[in-house]
Amino acid sequence: MAVSDGNDDKRINTLLKSFIRWCGSNDEEDSAVHYQRMLASLTQCEYTIEKSVKVHQMNLKEQENYDKLSKQIAEKIKGATEKIAECKNELQQAKRIRKNRQEYDALAKVIQQHPDRQETMRQLQALDKEVSSLEESKESLEQKLDLRRKQFHVLIAAIHELEKILEEDDRDKDDLIDDVRMDSVTMDTS
Repeated sequence: MAVSDGNDDKRINTLLKSFIRWCGSNDEEDSAVHYQRMLASLTQCEYTIEKSVKVHQMNLKEQENYDKLSKQIAEKIKGATEKIAECKNELQQAKRIRKNRQEYDALAKVIQQHPDRQETMRQLQALDKEVSSLEESKESLEQKLDLRRKQFHVLIAAIHELEKILEEDDRDKDDLIDDVRMDSVTMDTS
């Protein structure tokens, strides 16, 4: 619908006054001039109305364009929001992956500090050989120690026997000395 401005009302009022004058005019020449003025006013009013209709149509088209643009912008905003949400998820996953990689790297460094399984097995085998060698040495030393104990017991037994023999010899000697003294005392007395 066309919107009229204040000039349209004036033109219509002027046209109406001209029409009334034209109707009340008896002079043909004056009537022709009024008629021409009315036609000019009518033409001007038609031009203004046509211009207003075109402006109105243009405004409607612009409104449609703005509505389309608004819908496109809303769709783009919705798409951008979804893309942002996807990017946030990707960022979270990337952070998680980065954290896991850092933990894996730290574990790998710890693992690198320790020998590999084959080296560990070789070390264990070497330690097992060393342990068995030490056990054999221990067993050999225990056998020697046992032999030395037995020899020591034999030695102690021999010492005890020797002491007994010496004690008997001492007793025999003392007896002999006593006998000799007695004999010498008896000989002296005799």
